[in-house]
Amino acid sequence: MPAETVSVTGWGRTAPTTARLIRPRTYEEAVTAVRDSGARGSIPRGLGRAYGDAAQNAGGAVLDMTGLDQIHAIDVAGGSVLCDAGVSLHHLMEALLPLGWFVPVTPGTRYVTVGGAIGADIHGKNHHVSGSFSRHVVSLELLTADGTVRTVRPGTDLFDATAGGMGLTGVILTATVRLQPVATTLMSVDTERATDLDDLMARLTATDHRYRYSVAWIDLLARGAATGRAVLTRGDHAPLAALPARARSAPLSFRPARLPAAPAYVPEGLLTRRTVGLFNELWYRRAPRARRGELQRLSAFFHPLDGVPHWNRVYGRGGFVQYQFVVGHGREETLRRIVGRIARRRCPSFLAVLKRFGDADPGWLSFPVPGWTLALDIPANLLGLGAFLDELDAEVAAAGGRVYLAKDSRLRPDLLTAMYPRLDDFRALRAELDPGGVFVSDLARRLTL
Repeated sequence: MPAETVSVTGWGRTAPTTARLIRPRTYEEAVTAVRDSGARGSIPRGLGRAYGDAAQNAGGAVLDMTGLDQIHAIDVAGGSVLCDAGVSLHHLMEALLPLGWFVPVTPGTRYVTVGGAIGADIHGKNHHVSGSFSRHVVSLELLTADGTVRTVRPGTDLFDATAGGMGLTGVILTATVRLQPVATTLMSVDTERATDLDDLMARLTATDHRYRYSVAWIDLLARGAATGRAVLTRGDHAPLAALPARARSAPLSFRPARLPAAPAYVPEGLLTRRTVGLFNELWYRRAPRARRGELQRLSAFFHPLDGVPHWNRVYGRGGFVQYQFVVGHGREETLRRIVGRIARRRCPSFLAVLKRFGDADPGWLSFPVPGWTLALDIPANLLGLGAFLDELDAEVAAAGGRVYLAKDSRLRPDLLTAMYPRLDDFRALRAELDPGGVFVSDLARRLTL
């Protein structure tokens, strides 16, 4: 099985490291790759949408699992799919939507693999209703460090360590996933403005239960009385009766639009406080004060950035940091304080979203807990960014919150135990399952996972 030495980085493009890239095409090749990992071990990788260093392995092997990409069976009556871990959510949507089914959870991009969705235990706009991705996994096949393929089901320690375990318990080969029924590929969407952070949180708290999907874009450059102003977008899958007559002949058609790719080279300094501030002002002002029942394409509602291939290049060669944290209900003052600090710091972020999480998921390193989660993109070359985010980490940890490991690229390891109470259980199971350290990543080394 050929391997090539390449530079590997996350979607944020902040900390590339060199590794041997191996592309297994069969389960047998995957077993061989794991057994031949070498002294620096290996880590599975999907489509590279983890923002930080979770799917990197400096000096070791990275297993590109996208060659294992078969959909083996779709239970159209029961609503489930059995597929390889290298199948992307995009491919699943292409196969499932014409049959009246949708993936149960999708993040802001459909270009993630099923294995990556489980390893990061991804969440979407519907966490307050549906939880994270692993809650919908019926079973999975896991290749462990000793070369054994195990069937793993919910309710076991190995499943709970694997869901959100960032690929460190083994290589997911296949998964069976429950699906969401839909009648159309359009969304019925309500949009409204919130004048500040308190107004936004009040609207979400009072009415989120009416919607399957909910997210707020938040202007983190607004200050004073407008601090935390936002555009709130919520909706559900449109029923057939909501479609205009001309669209009812093909209600399950799925043809996402794509624009030209971002250029390979983007000048540094394009995303300044001035340019992002102008964008944020225009985005907020063009949003309706209140609009109900607008029909939107599924791809536009869930994955607007997927229409621009390689959009991460717009941050320039320095890349960007995606920072996402969650604090629990009753910790709203911490959220207010952090939003205020970001606004005063003038962090130029135009991709900033606030959501409410529902019940926690069973994964030991799964990110969501009931409460408020804020995610923002910041150019990595912003002066003093590291020290500033360290201070925010400390506030989050003191409030009993946590940061999302699938997006992290710079968290200090001393805060991890406070953020993830089951961390010692995860470490103990990993030591028992993989005493030789076959599965390892730059993230695992940095945080001593």
